[in-house]
Amino acid sequence: MPGISVRYIVDDVDAAVEFYTQRLGFSVAFRPAPGFAILTRDGFRLLVSGMTGPGGAPQAMPDGRKPEPGGWNRIQIEVADLETEVAALRQAGARFRNEIVQGMGGKQILLEDPAGNPIELFEAPKK
Repeated sequence: MPGISVRYIVDDVDAAVEFYTQRLGFSVAFRPAPGFAILTRDGFRLLVSGMTGPGGAPQAMPDGRKPEPGGWNRIQIEVADLETEVAALRQAGARFRNEIVQGMGGKQILLEDPAGNPIELFEAPKK
């Protein structure tokens, strides 16, 4: 699988897989171990890695820092109707960092996955 992927560190890989597949339309492409999965949507690959285990993603840096979930870098998923998507996600118990905001290029909101990693839901302006 050559190409570009984004990796999110999560505290519960099962919860992340369930969230991304059931709420955001991702599919499981590869699940070789309990602490890791490759999820795909529209040609995009999201790697979800647990905070412990033998893989390289959770290993401490030379200065002692450890990877953890929940920063501000994020993936963006474009949706056709942001209000409808947000309402359905709220109904399912999803957490958001903010309310829908209107910017120069469209509307957006920051959704959090079960580990607190942000996902930007974005609606482009109607033409």
